[in-house]
Amino acid sequence: MDKVKVTINGIEVEVPRDYTVLMAAKEAGINIPTLCYLKDVNEVAACRLCVVEVDVKGVPMRNLPASCVLQVQDGMNVRTNTKRVRNAVKTNLELILANHERDCLLCNRNGNCELQKLCDEMGIKEVPFKGEVRERKIDNFSNSIVRDSGKCILCGRCVSTCKNVQNIGIIDFVNRGFNTQITPAFDMSLNKIDCIYCGQCINACPVGALREKSSIDDAWDAIYDKDKYVVVQTAPAVRAALGEEFGLPIGTRVTGKMVAALKRLGFDKVFDTDFSADLTIMEEGTELLSRVQNGGVLPLITSCSPGWIRYCELNYPEFIDNLSTCKSPQQMFGAIAKTYYAEKMGIDPKKMVVVSIMPCTAKKTELARPEMENNKLRDVDISLTTRELGDMIKQARIKFTELEDENYDEIMGEYSGAGVIFGATGGVMEAALRTVADILTGKDLEKFEYKEERGLKGIKESSVMLPINGKDTQINVAVAHGTANAKKLLESIKSGEKQYHFVEIMACPGGCVNGGGQPHVDAKTRMSVNVLEKRASALYEEDEMRQIRKSHKNPEIQKLYNDFLTKPNSHLAHTLLHTHYEKREKFNIK
Repeated sequence: MDKVKVTINGIEVEVPRDYTVLMAAKEAGINIPTLCYLKDVNEVAACRLCVVEVDVKGVPMRNLPASCVLQVQDGMNVRTNTKRVRNAVKTNLELILANHERDCLLCNRNGNCELQKLCDEMGIKEVPFKGEVRERKIDNFSNSIVRDSGKCILCGRCVSTCKNVQNIGIIDFVNRGFNTQITPAFDMSLNKIDCIYCGQCINACPVGALREKSSIDDAWDAIYDKDKYVVVQTAPAVRAALGEEFGLPIGTRVTGKMVAALKRLGFDKVFDTDFSADLTIMEEGTELLSRVQNGGVLPLITSCSPGWIRYCELNYPEFIDNLSTCKSPQQMFGAIAKTYYAEKMGIDPKKMVVVSIMPCTAKKTELARPEMENNKLRDVDISLTTRELGDMIKQARIKFTELEDENYDEIMGEYSGAGVIFGATGGVMEAALRTVADILTGKDLEKFEYKEERGLKGIKESSVMLPINGKDTQINVAVAHGTANAKKLLESIKSGEKQYHFVEIMACPGGCVNGGGQPHVDAKTRMSVNVLEKRASALYEEDEMRQIRKSHKNPEIQKLYNDFLTKPNSHLAHTLLHTHYEKREKFNIK
């Protein structure tokens, strides 16, 4: 690619011709402030904080251009810290603050807010602009996400994420001028529209305008209630991100410290959702074999991601029969905890509280679905995000980074490496193939890593030869992550262009490691660190460390079937571990 020479603050750099000034400054190690910018998602120059002074071969540019959209030119001379630039940036920040709820000490993003950080860097101590402010509206009617218009700075990062990354577009700019706001159509609540509660908008938001609906107080109340027996489960992806809440590098595995912290918080037992991920493979793998061998509806599509399930129910109800009837690992865990585990331990299931720690905001809505119960007992009672667990640990003043590693409790704490990789896109598919291949061949196959399913390509396709009804058969599989990619894949299946036996779909780009409840990563860090890749690598690293790496070899899963469920897809297994889905009416303005 052609390169050009650019001078930034006296430093000459040679960069590709299609770079922006912001990208070139990063190459030179120069930090230009941004707020609306989000790499590859939102590059619209709305906040005007990345303005710079520029001349090209001695000819000055008019005004102060925004570096995030200004393409480099050969001979360009850029200054990022002149008096004119500093005054412009400071004034623009003050204007944003003038129409912003400034109750920072009470905000969930206090200390982790991109606007707050910029104000600190620019030394802003007061807001000189007084006058009318937009009306503050708080939408907290969904089970998953809270919108606070008083905190919104109109950067558009959430809009671009919902529209361009997820291809859903349920929020957008409305009105004009001072009355501009970001909202669903007709200022409807998120619980009245086609939101799938994936929480990607929360991850994109630089301030506190979007957040998960907190269940922290509910969790503390349960722990403090002496009449309750409170167990907690941790999803695979949580261990790959929780450390970020305590300053550890992105992609640091903190499995043992996480377990130790949960025990110190006061949970009666600490278990792993990886256990029920292994259980999911037993049930879903058996379901796949049944459909392939007996002419069932194909392709079988995974049902682990509640955001994806809601997306399918709303947008592609014709694929409902393709969905696996398996509950998600979160829900399977709760169903088994309140039956099998309660029976073994002699605990009244009515006194049990099942808490889940999830990377996902949609899990809060999933556990509230009417069908997610047995004998009028909810499978899961409380779901906390990774961020919420971080907050609880801080509230308990636990020195997380100094904790010694501890192990999960027995009966529902053992897990395979296959269960761990559920947290990365392609992980469910790979875990399923590891078990299905062993069952069909009758062998303990030594080559069981299906690396074709790994990575961040939007849609991944592969095939594997397996003996079906005594005949070698090519099994075609596909993996999609993010609903924009899911849409492309489903459309190709509908048109007959593609034919598969098994499909994995996750609502969030990158899978659960990038769930809407994971720790916030600011835009600057995203420019230089592949967050999704690092978190996924942590899971594959743990997979490799596990002595057991196939779900069907988990001894606690084997004992569960021997002592209680009898076999995969048994009547009892269907009663406890399987569910149904239904077409949901899309929001209609008529």
